[in-house]
Amino acid sequence: MTSHDNRPDADILIVGGGLSGTMLAVQLLRLPGQRRIVIVESRSELGRGEAYSATELGHTLNGNAARMSVDPDAADDLTRWLGEFIAAGGWPESDQQAVPLAELFPPRGIFGLYVQQRLAEAQAVGAQHGSSLAHVRGEAADLQSVASGIRLTLADGNELNGRFAVLATGMFAAARTPQTDSNALNAAAVDPWDVAAMRHLDPDGRVLIIGSGLTMVDAVGSLDQAGHRGPIDVFSRHGLLPHVRRQPPTWPDFLGADPGLRSTRQLVRALREQCEQAIARGIDWQAPLDTVRVHIPRLWSQATDVQRRQFVRHVRPWWESHHHRSPPPSAALLDRLLKEGRLNIHAASLLEVQDRQAGQVRISVRYRGEAQPTEVQGAALINSTGIQYDWRRVDRPLPRQLLSRGLIQPGPLALGIAADAGGAVLDAEGRVSSRLFAMGPPLRGMWWESTAVTDVALQAKALAARLVSVSDT
Repeated sequence: MTSHDNRPDADILIVGGGLSGTMLAVQLLRLPGQRRIVIVESRSELGRGEAYSATELGHTLNGNAARMSVDPDAADDLTRWLGEFIAAGGWPESDQQAVPLAELFPPRGIFGLYVQQRLAEAQAVGAQHGSSLAHVRGEAADLQSVASGIRLTLADGNELNGRFAVLATGMFAAARTPQTDSNALNAAAVDPWDVAAMRHLDPDGRVLIIGSGLTMVDAVGSLDQAGHRGPIDVFSRHGLLPHVRRQPPTWPDFLGADPGLRSTRQLVRALREQCEQAIARGIDWQAPLDTVRVHIPRLWSQATDVQRRQFVRHVRPWWESHHHRSPPPSAALLDRLLKEGRLNIHAASLLEVQDRQAGQVRISVRYRGEAQPTEVQGAALINSTGIQYDWRRVDRPLPRQLLSRGLIQPGPLALGIAADAGGAVLDAEGRVSSRLFAMGPPLRGMWWESTAVTDVALQAKALAARLVSVSDT
């Protein structure tokens, strides 16, 4: 696919056209200067990726409109767009949430439309500068460093050449990603977001779900939309459910006022004290918690490996359930099913998928506090274990090839991949690449929180400025 005049196909190759890759393209297109941008994405649409391809209205964002702007310079961007969208007749069901516009939790499919509109607007701006964006449909299977920059090989054998490349691969959802050690689970499981497939299940049958985080919340919502009426058993090691996201009042930035707080233990102690103070004053405990997010990248990056490991081992389950909260409509559904006795949460670990037959699946679990395994049988199984961040376990061509070529190395605690503070990838020898960059979920190990819309938007703006700076020299 290289141009006939021997120029590379692109100044910047973006691997992945979900939220991360699209937001980077938006920022690049908005900047003055002429540049050719190519996004490699297997889906037919840009801007949706894994998270925002859902079309069912019941799959909502887990953050309200005021928290989900893709413009780091305009926190109310989504709120304003949503107001215009609803006024034009879009999402008539929005009035069912009965809250102010900024507090609405839009469906993820509608959020995808918002991202796509911002991309179209950026393309118009870029055209005025002489910049262009092309979408190449296909899966990136290999990547090499060559004299002219980066050569990307697609699964169909075609090649693309660029001066620079960015790994904006997004999230590897465990339910949809072949993995080196859990393919048996996926082979037996129903996709958590596939409502159409769930309509073929026995509506009164028992459904078994592995994992109790936000993917489980989506899975239960999918079952409800499919008309499922039977019992649902959820198994996770700690048996914790995501708390519901509320809209607490503002709270003083206690971490900003005390930069001496550095260790995991200090953070947890201080946060617990702040939450207790809030409760004593009749204020939602989520208010102090919401002030922490802006400091997470700093705290995580300056922590030692021992501190990070302690956090992941001892704090992570509670952090996830308290911080990655469920949207109110979904939380209301879970609460109703719990009260009806149809939804049961078990603290247990999956040991084995024992058997799968038509309309029946058997698994082996070990309940917390018990030594012997227990066999559980159901009509269907759903893998809701969340996101796989360890690229060594992702059984896909590009991660395998990048690791085998030594072009990348695992990030801290094997979360994502390693990079410098500006997103330049580190190879197996620790050398900083001048051609290969990463952003979004692949940098989970660098910043801990690197998946939310606000995180991605800020990274996209900073990386775009860096790429323009190095490409123009």
